[in-house]
Amino acid sequence: MPTPFTLAASPRLRTTPFHDRVLAAGAQAFSVYNHMLLPLVYESWEADYRHLVERVQLWDVSVERQVEVRGRDALALVELMTPRDIARCAIGQCKYAPLVDEHGGIVNDPLILRLAEDHIWVSIADSDVLLWAKGLAAGRGFDVEVREPDVSPLALQGPLADDVAEAVFGPWTRSLRFFRFRETELDGIPLVVARSGWSKQGGFEIYLRDGARGGRLWDRIMDAGAPHDIRPGAPNLIERIESRLISYGTDVTLDHDPFEAGLDAFCDLDKPAEYLARAALAERRGRTPARRLERIVIAGGRIEPSIAPMPLHAAGARAGFVTSSAWSPRQERNVALAMVATRREEGALRVTLADGSEREVAVAGDDWSVSGVDF
Repeated sequence: MPTPFTLAASPRLRTTPFHDRVLAAGAQAFSVYNHMLLPLVYESWEADYRHLVERVQLWDVSVERQVEVRGRDALALVELMTPRDIARCAIGQCKYAPLVDEHGGIVNDPLILRLAEDHIWVSIADSDVLLWAKGLAAGRGFDVEVREPDVSPLALQGPLADDVAEAVFGPWTRSLRFFRFRETELDGIPLVVARSGWSKQGGFEIYLRDGARGGRLWDRIMDAGAPHDIRPGAPNLIERIESRLISYGTDVTLDHDPFEAGLDAFCDLDKPAEYLARAALAERRGRTPARRLERIVIAGGRIEPSIAPMPLHAAGARAGFVTSSAWSPRQERNVALAMVATRREEGALRVTLADGSEREVAVAGDDWSVSGVDF
C-alpha cells in the first residue's frame, strides 16, 4: 500500500467525470497525473492485482488527456513529433508512438488515434504535450488547431473484459482488432471504443466525449459487469511491471532516448516525413546504448515500492538505478524495472534499498527467468 498522505483540494487539481463514483467505490490512494487525480488503489496493490488478472475491472483513466490536432497540417505536426510513421496509421487505428525532441529525448509515449485524415488524438502519458505541440505548431506556421477536447477515457481491463463489452455495446466488440477503434454511442452518450489499455490482461478503452454524462456511463458499465464480478480498479503497479509497461516520468524521462527505453521497435527512422529527432537518432543508430531499461529480479523477501530511484552498483561502481519495483504474487519474488549500464564493472549487481540495506540483483529475461543466481 502506498505511504498515506493528504492531497489538499484545489481548483488546480482537476477532478474527472467519474470522481464521485470512484470515491463511492472506496479508492484509498491517488496520484497526480496531468494535473488531475488518478486513483491507484482500492483494496491493496496485491488484492487489486489478483482481481485484475482473474476477472474484470473498470478504471477511471481520464488523466490520459487527449491532445487534439485538427486541420490541413494535422498529420505534418504529429509526424514532426515522433519517429513513428503516422502516415501509415489508418483511420480507425491506434499506434503507440514515442514523442521525441530534437536531441532524441523522450517527451511522452502516447497512443495516437487517427479519427480522420485531418483529425488526430494524441492520448498522452503524464507530461505537458499540449503546450509543446502548440509551440511547434505556432513556430512552424502550421494550419492546424491544437487543443484539449472534452474527452475522458475509462478502461475496461481483465480476462472477462470482452464479456462485459459485449453486454454493454453488442457483439461487434469481440471482432474489434487490437489497436483499432470505433466511434459509437451508448444511450445517446458519444464515445470512442478502442481495443487497448495499460495492462496485458486484454480489454478496451472507452473515450467519453461528454463529461457531463460520466456518472451515467460508469453506472451502465458497472451494472452490465455485475454478473462477471466487475470491480473498480486502476492501473496496477505489479501487473504493469510484470508486463514491462513503461511509466513515463518514472521509468523513462526526457533524459532517455528510444534506444535506451527499448522503444526502437516503435521508431521508423527512415520514414519519409520530417521529424525532430532524425539527426540525433541517426547518430546513435546501430550503437549499443550506454544504458538500457531492463527487467530485473531483486533477491530476498518482500520490499516495499520506493518513491525514489534506488541505485545499482557493481564492484562498488554505479551501474544504474531501479525505477519501479513490486512484490509479484505469481513470481513470488521482487520484480522491477531498472535503467542498467550496459558496460559495467565485473561482479555481482546489487541495489541499495531505501532503508540503506543492499540486495543482490539479476537481469531477467522476457519471462522473468534468471540464470546463475538462485532467487
